[in-house]
Amino acid sequence: MANNPINSLLGPNSDDSSGRGAMDNLENKMLTGRVTDISLNTNSTMWESAGQWAGIGTIKFQLWDSNVSLTSQNNDSTFNTAKPLFPQLKNYPLCNELVLLFRLPNTSESQISGKLSYYYLNVIGLWNSQHHNAYPDMFSPNSGDEQPSQMKDYQQIEAGDVRKSSPSASVLDFNGESGGDFVERSNIHPILPFAGDNIFESRFGSSIRLGSTSVTSGNIKNNWSSTGKSGDPITILRNGQPTSSSVEGWIPLTEDINTDKSSIYLTSTQQIPINVAVENKEDGEASTVPFSNTIVNIPISPKAYNGNQVILNSGRILFNTTSDSILMSSKQSIVLESVRDLAIKSQLNNINILAPSGIISLGKQNASESVILGDKFALQFENLLGTLKNVMKALAKEPKIPAAGAVARLSIPIIEDIVNLIPSMKSKKVKTS
Repeated sequence: MANNPINSLLGPNSDDSSGRGAMDNLENKMLTGRVTDISLNTNSTMWESAGQWAGIGTIKFQLWDSNVSLTSQNNDSTFNTAKPLFPQLKNYPLCNELVLLFRLPNTSESQISGKLSYYYLNVIGLWNSQHHNAYPDMFSPNSGDEQPSQMKDYQQIEAGDVRKSSPSASVLDFNGESGGDFVERSNIHPILPFAGDNIFESRFGSSIRLGSTSVTSGNIKNNWSSTGKSGDPITILRNGQPTSSSVEGWIPLTEDINTDKSSIYLTSTQQIPINVAVENKEDGEASTVPFSNTIVNIPISPKAYNGNQVILNSGRILFNTTSDSILMSSKQSIVLESVRDLAIKSQLNNINILAPSGIISLGKQNASESVILGDKFALQFENLLGTLKNVMKALAKEPKIPAAGAVARLSIPIIEDIVNLIPSMKSKKVKTS
């Protein structure tokens, strides 16, 4: 085993036939620490010592089973701090959470000096909670009479209950000396996983599920597995659980596009039971198919569609570009419908509505009345008025019909006024073909 590169890494005693040498060496490199503070901004008490912006995520820690810091043991302030092992993943612990620590090389030519620094993995899941996994410090000099009450709360968690602090129970410090605003909440529910899922959750009720169609016999089911085959992929990005979520935060839930605050669904064969905002009514009765009175070729109802699609659902959706265009292209139809107003405006240039192979309907999908071509109509109307004016001039000069002549003389200025108004009757904004 002397040629094993792992043994070389662990040290010269790692080839002990009992394996004890390797384990001892590994144990010297791994520790469990309790987070006592973390540097996240310029207000941190360890901002300067941690390296300012280069030290974001650096923690102070104590050994989880002792109230003695490594500083007092080694007389070196670097020994009670640790940096993230994976700086690309910004998933930092809270104070009083436990982390796994490693002694590894640092930037001080550690191969020559032999100096090592501590690095930490993410939080140890004591409570298997995405919200927090903090644990009270039994060695805290300030625990006093409050600690037993607090421990009772956490013993309830261990028995399968969420923490419900009694009025006399102390509140754990999640933010440390550097300050923060994390507050423990009892209504942050975990997302229920199904076989094969990859799920990423925040502490605050947002999540990403890389999942699939999955029919389960469990008490909690999902609402996207009524169609398709097991294993058909689906991706769900959800931000914010329902506002009506119970305080029983230990009970998992599944995503619901109609009650979650904001969602993006990427589907393959699933039907998503979304309630769209528009409700078309015909003769006082609600249509079972949204958009049915909008276009002739009615699209499949959003609730019934089971093809691959992307769904965005939220209280408000904003599309904005800063340098180029928003482009929308569809193999079939594009439908824009609102419960209230619908506005289309171009501040600087044109609005073009084209239908090279069809018609443009205004007011109703089956509109049958034709729009008059304004320029052609105005030209012919002007010709008609010119002819009528000439008739009036002739009548005005006819002595045998004095009454008609009088009417004709009164009509001529009126006809002239109408002719003069014709150019202003033609819109300068709206054109048709």
